[in-house]
Amino acid sequence: MNTAAIYIKTQPEVKKQAQEVARQMGLSLSALVNGWLRQLVKTKTVTFKAEQTEIPNARFRRILRQADKDWKAGKGSPMFDNADDAIAYLEKIGI
Repeated sequence: MNTAAIYIKTQPEVKKQAQEVARQMGLSLSALVNGWLRQLVKTKTVTFKAEQTEIPNARFRRILRQADKDWKAGKGSPMFDNADDAIAYLEKIGI
């Protein structure tokens, strides 16, 4: 992947807080900034919202990390072409 570096100046506390928010969302600060830049290019607008969205709690983040590990290890339910096969699979495993 071809990348370019962007250097910005910000207050250390703002950077620290932004990194923490990104971490709580399961993202890197770099991923958030890249997403913002793509949105800027797409819409040619700058929008700031002063609202707080739900942030996953520690238990949910732990479950997401485990699900990611399981997915990378190839663990998980199979893919289905139709609902009948999916329902049969769920009934077979007791769900």
